[in-house]
Amino acid sequence: MNLFNSSARCLGWLLSLVFFSVLSTSAWAQFRVEVTGVGLTQLPILVTPFKAEAQSPQKLSSIVQANLSRTGQIKPLPTGNWVLDEMSRPDWTSVRATSAEALLAGSVTRLADGRFDVRARLWDVVKGQEKADFRDTVGAADLRLSAHRLSDWVYQQLTGTPGLFTSRITYVTKSGGRYSLWVADSDGEGARSAINSPEPIISPSWSPSGSHLAYVSFENRKPVVYVHELATGQRREIANFKGSNSAPAWSADGRSIVATLSRDGGSQLWRVSLQGGEPQRLTSGSINTEPAFSPDGQTLYFVSDRGGNPQIYKMPASGGAVERVTFNGTYNISPALSPDGRWMAYVSRTGAGFKLHVMDLASGQTSALTDTNADERPSFAPNSRLLVYATQQGGEALMTTTLDGRIKARLSGQVGDLREPHWGPSRP
Repeated sequence: MNLFNSSARCLGWLLSLVFFSVLSTSAWAQFRVEVTGVGLTQLPILVTPFKAEAQSPQKLSSIVQANLSRTGQIKPLPTGNWVLDEMSRPDWTSVRATSAEALLAGSVTRLADGRFDVRARLWDVVKGQEKADFRDTVGAADLRLSAHRLSDWVYQQLTGTPGLFTSRITYVTKSGGRYSLWVADSDGEGARSAINSPEPIISPSWSPSGSHLAYVSFENRKPVVYVHELATGQRREIANFKGSNSAPAWSADGRSIVATLSRDGGSQLWRVSLQGGEPQRLTSGSINTEPAFSPDGQTLYFVSDRGGNPQIYKMPASGGAVERVTFNGTYNISPALSPDGRWMAYVSRTGAGFKLHVMDLASGQTSALTDTNADERPSFAPNSRLLVYATQQGGEALMTTTLDGRIKARLSGQVGDLREPHWGPSRP
């Protein structure tokens, strides 16, 4: 099989082989969240409008409602005409009539120094008692971040699992002949351009700390791996060797990356220290690309054609014996490992299309998560409960999905192309 003639929708595989990016039309920097599907079990919560939030730059209760909806585990109920804050004494008969099992109310108060005091209280409706209190004090620019912190807090109180809402995503667009690398909140809002270039930008990847992005730029008329520091905007070349340099993946300690280099001919995996020095070659023979580390940093997953068709394999992170991971289907690419180490997401060719799949690594059982036919580059949320991926659904779009595929949220703008998503770690 000629890998170079396969569908161009499999960008994660093809970009590291032919080093070419097609990102079309203009993009919309802000996302619109559209949640679809029904989960098996959803805890109903009543999130009432926060006192005085109409006078704040952000409507916190709406942000919290949208965040919780995307999880598939929690179902915000219509707020109706409820008027409550964190000091209220709820009328439990009326609240229970809504079928809510939890109640969240709060307030947003502007302080004399211009900051905002955000307070909230969570109640257990079934027991009719207070569950916990939340308080945060932030500047106006951080009100959305405060809403995400509140969402994380509510989610953990109700599920026992850390939230994901303070995390960020990165993605790539093309507009007016220029390529942009964006950093946005987990819901897609608050997008900020990190890099702009007249040449393609591909394969952005978050550092474990969330302070840096690695990516590939074609600005030197060839693919070169850069590392970009978000706080300062400074960047430096990490891999600019003879031939192509692509598909960077961060080590668990953030001190090195593994990338696909063709410096010695063919596409092979090499470990490159961020401190410089000679790279360490990890593979040989065949085509080996799209590296992805296990959460503990001990195992490296990657795509290889050593069996004739692209499949996913794994080996020790320092190199060594290779073991095949995917067996269902003849074309499996773009591995992504969940932070809890339980799951591997990947893209598999099904008929003429490419669908997002997930594998339970303990059992090897796999399932398709989507009914679209052009899915690309899955990436897990930091709590391992959601995936973000690119697809074609009425145009280019970014989507999130639960691991059972039942709840999906379209993170797309009015027009434009959105590609190469990667989900970063949570912020404090």
